[in-house]
Amino acid sequence: MGFAFDELTHDAFLGGKLHLWQPRKGYRAATDPVLLAASCPAKPGQTVLELGCGVGTASICLRTRVEAQLSGIELQPAYAELARRNAAEAGFEMEVVDADLAQLPADLRNRSFDHVILNPPYYGPGTASPDEGRDTALREHTPLSVWVDTALRRAGPKGCVSVIHLIDRLGDLIEMLNSRAGLIEIKPIVARAGKPAGRVLLRAHKGRAAKTILHNPLVLHDGLQHNQDGDDYSQAATDILRNGCSLKF
Repeated sequence: MGFAFDELTHDAFLGGKLHLWQPRKGYRAATDPVLLAASCPAKPGQTVLELGCGVGTASICLRTRVEAQLSGIELQPAYAELARRNAAEAGFEMEVVDADLAQLPADLRNRSFDHVILNPPYYGPGTASPDEGRDTALREHTPLSVWVDTALRRAGPKGCVSVIHLIDRLGDLIEMLNSRAGLIEIKPIVARAGKPAGRVLLRAHKGRAAKTILHNPLVLHDGLQHNQDGDDYSQAATDILRNGCSLKF
């Protein structure tokens, strides 16, 4: 069963170039899927699979930049329905499969992709949110190791896995990826210059020489503190969040 019209909002992304339907209550996409889309180095014609695509934010933001072939997996049917609607209204084709990524349908298990992108739930098991959709999206019911394993299995022999997560899970991610991917690129995300990183973007390239590169952080905001009304995004963040540009690692 989907959402009723009065349960939805139609929100602007990429500086208003894109508008997406989201539930008024529940999991609502913000900057993370946009950053994830910017980090994916897909080229025209390549295939991209998003694990846990929600309403399709990351995939559709990516598609506004590059003519890739989009597929998504989403556990919650109502969110999957919105992803299909959002892609169609944006004028893009996107295959969205209602499925548990831990138990993929045979068709997906037999396919590989040039890129796999994922924004796994950030929070471990514990007190649940009263909103089921938000809780499913944000709390780790499926272990992070299963997300990573599925991503690596679905990425082709020279495929790339792109993930955004909390900096606290960076060590876990590197350990999970290190023996099965070659080149690993790490891009910390900091709120302001001089602040510790809170999140991290990571790209793992299969079929590349084993190497780990720690890049300079992406600084989201100018200045040492917030001193003005409205956004104070850095130029790098503005290029991504408002203009839909790719993120240069």
